[in-house]
Amino acid sequence: MILLDHAQKPAIQAPDPQRLATLTALLEASLRAISGEGRIALASSLSAEDMVLTDIIARLGLPIEIFTLQTGRLHPDTIAMIERTQARYNVTVHQFEPEVSGLTDFVATYGLNGFYESLEARKACCGFRKLEPLGRALSGYDAWITGQRREQALTRDRLDEREHDAAHDLIKHNPLASWLWGDVLAYAEHFEVPLNPLHARGYVSIGCDPCTRAIRPGEHARDGRWWWENADTKECGLHQNNHNKETIA
Repeated sequence: MILLDHAQKPAIQAPDPQRLATLTALLEASLRAISGEGRIALASSLSAEDMVLTDIIARLGLPIEIFTLQTGRLHPDTIAMIERTQARYNVTVHQFEPEVSGLTDFVATYGLNGFYESLEARKACCGFRKLEPLGRALSGYDAWITGQRREQALTRDRLDEREHDAAHDLIKHNPLASWLWGDVLAYAEHFEVPLNPLHARGYVSIGCDPCTRAIRPGEHARDGRWWWENADTKECGLHQNNHNKETIA
């Protein structure tokens, strides 16, 4: 479980240099192999995990493209990370936005912030802000990469590093699946990776601003996402096959 100390900074043990070196070497090898599978994209939320992946992609000069879903409700610090990432790594972070018609229909049916009122409304909001743009973002790719980790949530505890994304008929890679939060922070510190300022303010998992809060001491990483819902519903649908997937050997 990921905990925060009373200063609202991630509480981790001192990094093990040998563990970090081993994890880094394995991740580099994995991303090199993935980059040879065709046209590949990293789906980045500008979180620490995705910044680690971006750092390796840029450092090794891998032909992996990067995109983010600009939902229209991102925190200003997250939006600022797009420019920081592009400037630091000399990469383009492609942005995909929701269709205006989706917003119009949602507001007419539920109200702008209706996602607080029901699971149906929240899933509808994620649908037009994330799922539909994701479909457009993945068009033309052979596989995609995420920063998901098993430690993050109950809905991700059986996550595989390589799986079939049935919704888009693509291979989906989760190369950080076995990494711990401490591993992510250790890598970021060692390689001086720029991080979203929200992490230092207690946000471990980062999503849309109205649906994300800092976690409190003793809370799990995903407790700050859709905190008004049950733990087993805390997914937006981007990774709907986490517990209903076809693993690829």
